[in-house]
Amino acid sequence: MSVLISPSILNADIGDLAGELKKIEGADWAHVDVMDNHFVPNLSWGIPVVEAAKKYSPVPIDAHLMIEDPDRWAPAYIEAGAASATFHAEAVKSPIRLAREIRAMGGRAGLALNPATPIDAYIDILDEFDMVLCMTVEPGFGGQPFLASVMPKVERLRELINKKGLETWIQVDGGISADTIAQAAEAGANNFVAGSAVYKAEDAGEAVENLRLLASQHVHP
Repeated sequence: MSVLISPSILNADIGDLAGELKKIEGADWAHVDVMDNHFVPNLSWGIPVVEAAKKYSPVPIDAHLMIEDPDRWAPAYIEAGAASATFHAEAVKSPIRLAREIRAMGGRAGLALNPATPIDAYIDILDEFDMVLCMTVEPGFGGQPFLASVMPKVERLRELINKKGLETWIQVDGGISADTIAQAAEAGANNFVAGSAVYKAEDAGEAVENLRLLASQHVHP
């Protein structure tokens, strides 16, 4: 399975969004963290930033919706230009219906699980999602340390996806760096969100390629 690097613009200089996005032209996705100060105790940006990112980004936009009522709001992010919209299991009311709506609009549908949220309720409907995001920190703030305790969930999820013969991606988000990406890749992840590790590096493009190399050496076939 191919390695996908998705830098989070949460750590970018939003005052120079075009320039910051150009720095990651060698990545696969640009990860936009949307936080509403309700589902998580932080406030970031919403649809206007996705529209702006779409305008300037050399890579597709991956919108991570840490918001209440994604059933209502998620489709608007696809309309705004996101190629993928990921909503949280803890917030969504009708996950299958929402995933199908996103897919019908031409987007990729992602399901996010907080560190303490089990995958059991979703095992039989994995084929409804293009991606499952296993949070490797508690959502809401950048720069938190990686939670290795989530890796057994990633391993189980990879086993289930392979057993079902699905192409579903497994994304990890939180504390992903040169020190932790190999562990996540070995567990079965193939899509890696990195914020500080990319945008606080001296050379963001070089950081992306280094993360890709490290993950490629450990990712599942």
